[in-house]
Amino acid sequence: MSNKITVYTDGAASGNPGPGGYGVVLISGGHRKELSRGFRLTTNNRMELLAVIVALEALKFDNCEVTVYTDSRYVADAVEKGWLFQWEKIRFKKKKNPDLWLRFLKIYRKHRVNFVWIKGHDNNPENERCDRLAVAASQSGDLSVDEGYINEIQNQTDTDG
Repeated sequence: MSNKITVYTDGAASGNPGPGGYGVVLISGGHRKELSRGFRLTTNNRMELLAVIVALEALKFDNCEVTVYTDSRYVADAVEKGWLFQWEKIRFKKKKNPDLWLRFLKIYRKHRVNFVWIKGHDNNPENERCDRLAVAASQSGDLSVDEGYINEIQNQTDTDG
């Protein structure tokens, strides 16, 4: 089995914050897997990042060579431009989504991951599929609670009030 994996991801939120979801397509050789999940209250950036996390966590073996195609500059640039590693050094002080970034770093370091930014809604079939999965998940009747987002809102309220 090849340890080269191609991943497409997308996140969606209606209202931002609002109901949201992620969509993932994993491709390895002749194998394909699709993942999606919806949340009651979240943000687009959280869903974009969570899509990548879930994709990497779904891999059965460590040290895979993974190419992630995403239309999220937030995610791709944070990693490829090294911002994330600076945020980590300052313990994500005044940065959003530290819970997800820490979860990301844990799984990211188990693989060799390269990010490729692609323009969203530009007729890339796999990106379009991820978008449909993310939107459908966000509109489903089975929405989970994004505990990390709720905690972040409560912490902001506690420090602002």
